[in-house]
Amino acid sequence: MQNNSAYYTRTAQWLHWIMAIIFIAAWVIGFYSGNFLSYDVDGSFKGQVITLHKNIATVILFLVVVRIFWRYTHPAPELPNTMSPAMKFAAHAGHLLLYIMLIAMPVTGCLYSWSAGHPAPVLYLFEIPRLVQENPELVEIVKPLHVYLSWGVGLLIVGHAAAALKHHFIDKDNVLRSMTRQKD
Repeated sequence: MQNNSAYYTRTAQWLHWIMAIIFIAAWVIGFYSGNFLSYDVDGSFKGQVITLHKNIATVILFLVVVRIFWRYTHPAPELPNTMSPAMKFAAHAGHLLLYIMLIAMPVTGCLYSWSAGHPAPVLYLFEIPRLVQENPELVEIVKPLHVYLSWGVGLLIVGHAAAALKHHFIDKDNVLRSMTRQKD
């Protein structure tokens, strides 16, 4: 299927921006709790902040499934003809990597939580069923993996935003507008 429109569907736009807000909020909260809070000093507060992080971040698992289905059934607009084949390849590779990271981040977060003996709650409504039991050896693997992935996806998102702004202000093409509005 090919999208002949120069714009993403409204549903795709909403999914994009909602997931961006959720991811950025979860990333900032995770960064804050991991770097500025201590169980020794403010353990109860740190626990509440981490619980908030998990309740927000786990939503991404559900939204990314919807988003992948939507993207498969409603293809993205064509990239501008002014882009070189190498740049088009980089754009497609970057999007694919973002999707992979949007799955890997909450999966490693859940594995980290479960292997540390904690639940993986979703919006304070329910918990994702545990797939692993408490396992200190697994914690030693998934904790740093989750942290490294968070830095990688953070850089990817900064690059994604920078590319969108470059398209808008330097190339003056429709790439950013395709995700912010419909036909005039």
